[in-house]
Amino acid sequence: MQRNLVLLSISFSVIFFTISLFSFSFFNREIDNNKREFKLDWEEWHKEAVRRDEMRTLDSSVKLIEKERAELDTHFAKSSDIVPLLNTIESLAPKVGAKAEVTSVDILNYNMGLLVGVKASGTFAGLYKFMTLLENSPYELEFLSMQISKEGGVTIGIKNVVSAKWSLFLKIKLLSFIP
Repeated sequence: MQRNLVLLSISFSVIFFTISLFSFSFFNREIDNNKREFKLDWEEWHKEAVRRDEMRTLDSSVKLIEKERAELDTHFAKSSDIVPLLNTIESLAPKVGAKAEVTSVDILNYNMGLLVGVKASGTFAGLYKFMTLLENSPYELEFLSMQISKEGGVTIGIKNVVSAKWSLFLKIKLLSFIP
């Protein structure tokens, strides 16, 4: 009987040990799976956090250079936005006492630029200043042709001072044109 009791206790010990071993291995595998899932979830979260930080940095960078970007955009004329360029050309003449009007607008083939014909009239000094203002405008312009001629004299004021009236025909190519 004594021997049966020892065998019974050894069998229960072995059974308990076996159950404990299987339980340990099961829970160990579950813990490893949870670790792997946690690591994958953490890496995904980390990537998303880095992406959000990069987005914030990019947004702040864009806000910092917004003024420079707007200024840079003024140097380029888009095909859908030619009117401000033409208004700029016509608005420069009155600043120097001349009159200017755009006579033609042609888009060149193969994205080579935009041709603008301008007719201006006024004093020689006014026309010269007008050309200087055009040259210093924010747009990149190339003067293809220029024809200046004297039209006649105009009486100015009480003392009958005669000032010559000049006319100017310009062909300007806008180099900073985006079709």
